[in-house]
Amino acid sequence: MKPNIVFLDEYSICGRDMSSVKELGNYTAYDNTLPEQVVERCTDADIVISNKVVLDADKLKQLPRLRLICVAATGTNNIDLEAAASLGIEVRNAVGYSTYSVAETTLCSALSLLREVVYYDGYFKSGAYTSSGRMFCFDRPTAQIRGKNWGIIGLGNIGHEVARLATAFGCDVRYFSTSGTVRHEDYPSVSLNELLEWADIVSIHCPLNGRTRNLIGRDELSMMKRSAVIINVARGGIIDEQALAEALDNGEIRGAALDVFTSEPVKADSPLLKLKDPYRLLASPHNAWSTVEAIDRLIGCVTDNIREYLNNRQ
Repeated sequence: MKPNIVFLDEYSICGRDMSSVKELGNYTAYDNTLPEQVVERCTDADIVISNKVVLDADKLKQLPRLRLICVAATGTNNIDLEAAASLGIEVRNAVGYSTYSVAETTLCSALSLLREVVYYDGYFKSGAYTSSGRMFCFDRPTAQIRGKNWGIIGLGNIGHEVARLATAFGCDVRYFSTSGTVRHEDYPSVSLNELLEWADIVSIHCPLNGRTRNLIGRDELSMMKRSAVIINVARGGIIDEQALAEALDNGEIRGAALDVFTSEPVKADSPLLKLKDPYRLLASPHNAWSTVEAIDRLIGCVTDNIREYLNNRQ
């Protein structure tokens, strides 16, 4: 008998082909699922796929048929892993599918901030260039990446790829390990304080956990150079957003690029939406990972996870 497979937030794979998953069972997909809809939609499911829909202990206890949760992402913080284990529910995530996409977004963010790409694009499209009467505009000074100090917080798969790209662009790279694990790397390991004081560019690639929540707050931002930029493509909550908004408004750092936020979508009263100079912030709606190539690899990971689970049951 084919298993019942339910995808709770299929919108998150951007309309890409799910036929490889559909072949493995009786497939039902929902564009998105509200918390109060989870139990009803999963009651008959043997396998549930979720990108960001939360499956907590209370909901899992109401799903006795559920045997496998496939997280359509790398992070599993939307799943109560302890509860799942106690109920005999396997949890499998997708690893490595977005490494290149997120690393490229990181590099793109650094280039965009230092070259003031958004400002000058707007200057051109607004008609200001046409009416200026001048060949050049130097409203906002730009800087190059070559020769900069690039500090990486979290040297996992994505951190390594960012380090490789940064090195290729002529940067000096150092990193801080949020886990405290000491291992041989091609780049020097330093303390967080040393990294923040040294770096011209700081990029974050670590998980959100008890050690990293609010890792970057007022004190940490105050250690950075006024000419430095910080990039977070990891998880919201690692940077204190109120502290970051204040640092940007006060000119304590040059700029920031964020693809992740404490609340997603961002709330209307977020301090990040009220900056004195909005061009200091480059922001995107948690889509650093979502190139079509990465999404297709993600679907492949989900397919492999389900197929391996089914094969192990035979």
